[in-house]
Amino acid sequence: MKHIIRHFMLMASFVALVGCATPARMGNMTISPTDMAKYNGDTPLFESIFVKSVHGGEDTNPLWTSQIGNNEFRGALENSLLAARLLERVKGTGRYSLEVKLMSIDQPVFGASFTVTTNIRYILREVKSDKVIFEENLLAPYTATMSDALYGVKRLRLANEGSARENINRLISRLYQLNIQAGEIIIKK
Repeated sequence: MKHIIRHFMLMASFVALVGCATPARMGNMTISPTDMAKYNGDTPLFESIFVKSVHGGEDTNPLWTSQIGNNEFRGALENSLLAARLLERVKGTGRYSLEVKLMSIDQPVFGASFTVTTNIRYILREVKSDKVIFEENLLAPYTATMSDALYGVKRLRLANEGSARENINRLISRLYQLNIQAGEIIIKK
């Protein structure tokens, strides 16, 4: 019995010292106001995209490491697309569907600076024809340092959020570059 109590006290002390892992937060993965300002709606995709699916994320185990969940990422993506004037305004009116797969999230185990790299696959389809307009895996690294957060669990969460936010920003930038009226289709495997 004393062994069990000692083990429990040791674990409680460790959790109190290190902290519990928390999931990436939707608001911290949404593109920044600075990024929002550069997207003026001058695109053939103006208010025409809806997010069909988001897969591949993981729920966070508080005793392990921070992760990016599907629901949190979807919310950040939809908020970012809305801010960039790409998300459909009226549900069910989108001409293009966006499918998202979080392929991998490379995280460090320890260190003073944590660099997380997200690899996310995006597929944009024209709803009417089911034609793929854009398909690409985007990689986005982001580094959180000790000046961002002293505790490692928070630093890892910040790196996750920053990498996801940068990945979404890269997607929106690529979507703004598409010239759909000229027949441009980008498919990269």
